[in-house]
Amino acid sequence: MRIKFWGTRGSFAKPGPTTLRYGGNTSCVELRTDTGTLIVIDCGTGGTLLGQHLMTDNRGTVNGHMLISHTHWDHIQGIPFFTPFRDADSVWNIYGPKGLSQSLRATLAGQMDHTYFPTTLSQFAATLRYHDLVEGAFSIDNVSILTRYLNHPALTLGYRFEVDGASIAYCCDHEPHSSALGSGRLPITGIDRRYADFISGADIVIHDAQYTASQYAESKIGWGHSTPEYAVRVCRDAGVKRLILTHHDPLSDDDAIDRIVEETRARLDAEGSPLEVEAASEGLSIELRGDTNRTAVKAKNHFLAETPIDVASVARPVLLYLSDAEMVQVLTEAIAIEGIPFSLISDDEELLRAVLEDQPSLVMIEHNPPQLNGIEIARHLRSGEGTDKIQVPVILVTRGNHPASLESGIATDWLEAPFTLSNARTKIRAWALRAAIRWIRAEIPADEHARQGGTDAQAIVASPPDGRFDRLTRIAAAAFDVPVALISLVEGDRHWYKSRLGPNASDVSRDLDFCSQVVLQKLATIVPDTLQDKRFSGSEKAPDGSRMRFYAGVPLLPGDGRCIGTFCIADTQPRAMSSADMALLHDLGALALRELKGQPG
Repeated sequence: MRIKFWGTRGSFAKPGPTTLRYGGNTSCVELRTDTGTLIVIDCGTGGTLLGQHLMTDNRGTVNGHMLISHTHWDHIQGIPFFTPFRDADSVWNIYGPKGLSQSLRATLAGQMDHTYFPTTLSQFAATLRYHDLVEGAFSIDNVSILTRYLNHPALTLGYRFEVDGASIAYCCDHEPHSSALGSGRLPITGIDRRYADFISGADIVIHDAQYTASQYAESKIGWGHSTPEYAVRVCRDAGVKRLILTHHDPLSDDDAIDRIVEETRARLDAEGSPLEVEAASEGLSIELRGDTNRTAVKAKNHFLAETPIDVASVARPVLLYLSDAEMVQVLTEAIAIEGIPFSLISDDEELLRAVLEDQPSLVMIEHNPPQLNGIEIARHLRSGEGTDKIQVPVILVTRGNHPASLESGIATDWLEAPFTLSNARTKIRAWALRAAIRWIRAEIPADEHARQGGTDAQAIVASPPDGRFDRLTRIAAAAFDVPVALISLVEGDRHWYKSRLGPNASDVSRDLDFCSQVVLQKLATIVPDTLQDKRFSGSEKAPDGSRMRFYAGVPLLPGDGRCIGTFCIADTQPRAMSSADMALLHDLGALALRELKGQPG
């Protein structure tokens, strides 16, 4: 695969003598696969140069695919001047994030309204096909693509490409979910850990690095951009091989970018890190040779990225439990603009009733002690009778970051004040879209704090290999004739495998795993066909790309009321379990638990 940069600047174009080496055009990257598939990522002013090159190089007609991360001007300003769109014989597919009401085509047409531009989008001669995307997976020819919402004051998608045995991620206009991580000094936790999962193991990550850590901390929090320090930290934690810093601040000249690269490399050398870092420059071309024997990373959310949204789900209300008048004003205005109904809640019991009766798409709770302790309110909500049947996202609206509340599963996300109307709208829109399309994740048990106090899954998994556990999973696989058998332990936001027959990974994000339902209910769970069960219809695929269609798991209960994990089996074909089968699975689980009790930790 070949990667070439045509625009590397962020926010606005800055051509001139101080940006000669890294370039002054805004974002545009060209990907060309070994089989010739052409993918253009973003079309800022750099897209004008690329379009001219394509028409000259191909002597006319050229077909391709354009992926837009979001529709801020610096990522779409090249579209009116992209010359292949004016060729009647060319065919282009254009992809970008879906809104709640307005389509991608309508949004792109806005900048070509008569007030701003002499020709309209409909006057392009080429055949243009528009594709509205949500979080998920889709493919272009032999390219597998994963999408994920980034943290920006507009609905923005990051893209991960798996092709030719190589993996590339493009993450522009993304800010740390926790502003404290902008320094790059703190461990990656909470939502940022889930973001790290998205880029995990990539050969190349093209990452926003617009502001230095000091600039970010002083005045740029909430602007939707990363620091080089954060980009390095998240890529190191994710096992990325090569990081390319881009979306350069238009106020940073070539010498400033040189200093950023030099200082970043010096820190990595001092720490003995193998991560390679460079800054993107206009004209930079990279030939990436992949490993054809490598297994591509599969999407964590396996619904299609072109899935139509469930309008009824978007119409479900947002519940607001707030005392701060400024927060109430901004959030109610944001929700109203998005066209979503909402209710203001004044006490814990009213919140519990509203969740049970209204089945909201989202709950937003202020955490601002002593006025409101959102963590305790959310904990009370999670433990309420009947709420285990309703999987509702909870966002803490905070006056500071509280990653511990996410690590323990009390909250799903947070919104840090002060925030703008755009920040609030984007957060609400992303969760409304997720609620409309995603599979139902198991919420965290009410006794999570006590449960975590009795086990350290990482310590147990990291203990020396022990054939006793592998024998049990081999017996299960043979007895039930299934390709997957696991002893899964829960720690933090991960499921760790003490023994695994089938998966390559040693762990998986907790909110994406079948076993979370077993841990939540503390009951044996049988899913004869995942496609017929709304909790799992969008869930994980097998390593070879086939979808898991059957699951059965029993809880590991040490006898003190906690559930520390599961013993489970899975298959790529739907199937049934007899009472005798379940009795055998329970017996194997009991044997695994007995062996675990003898482990350290």
